[in-house]
Amino acid sequence: MITQIGSLPYKNIEKAIQYSLKHDIPFLPELPKLKDSMFEYIKNPGSLSCLEEFKKHEFNKVKIQCVGPVTLMLGNYDENKAIESCYNHIYSIMDGLKAKEIILFLDEPTLGHAGFNFKQYWDAIFSSFNVTRGIHVCNSMDWDKLFYSDIDIIRFDASEYDLTTFPKYRNNKKIAWGIKSLEDVKEFQEGDLITPPCGLFSSTEQECEDVLKLLQSYK
Repeated sequence: MITQIGSLPYKNIEKAIQYSLKHDIPFLPELPKLKDSMFEYIKNPGSLSCLEEFKKHEFNKVKIQCVGPVTLMLGNYDENKAIESCYNHIYSIMDGLKAKEIILFLDEPTLGHAGFNFKQYWDAIFSSFNVTRGIHVCNSMDWDKLFYSDIDIIRFDASEYDLTTFPKYRNNKKIAWGIKSLEDVKEFQEGDLITPPCGLFSSTEQECEDVLKLLQSYK
């Protein structure tokens, strides 16, 4: 099953959504060129450019995302404000979203820089919603901490890191393999996902199509 992180280079909402709908698991597009970057949209929950149009569709399974509370706290939010902001944004996304199953990823790209116990902040958010729980991390960290967290899916850059070498690998978790080539997937299991390593904001629209072809070729 293929999906993406969310960030796209499009300025046209309909084109961005049509691109998303080509994936096995459509994802809510975030368009930074229309001020959808994480530290912008979180100031005004539910303000994503594609949200209203995206909600016109019905899904068997859909993937949504929100900047994580740890990332907000690293950006000088206090813990209560971080949790409240994430909750309000996710609620705004899910309100009226027609889907049988919702995968929610918290975007925590630099989680390895957090010098505190982050699990409690995730629990405060995930426990409020009926979703499959995912965490997205771009950079290196102590991956065993994720294997022991109360989440369902770990999304990481498989082109840079090999999680299969860690002592607590898997621990009943599903993996979202962020790939640049098919060889980046070390051990695909049923229920795993295939994604790009990160969002595609810095790509061109044609490069987005090329990435989609790569992901689809894993089948």
